Amino acid sequence: MGFIGTQQLVLILLIVLVLFGAKRVPELAKGLGAGIREFKKAAKEIQQDAALDTAKQASEISPSSESNSNGDKELS
Repeated sequence: MGFIGTQQLVLILLIVLVLFGAKRVPELAKGLGAGIREFKKAAKEIQQDAALDTAKQASEISPSSESNSNGDKELS
């Protein structure tokens, strides 16, 4: 349960064909493909932005501002 088998996939495709017609199905598939492509592009940009933010935050932490074993700030 959870995976679509061959018979279910064929049935779904036949229903879509009957509902929308043979001329409309390629247009729907093209639109669906463009939507998926745009979603992947946006997700990739978000991941890159998050990686840059993480790297920027890591570079902002300087070694001189870390605490020593006593919990006091080190004097430079």
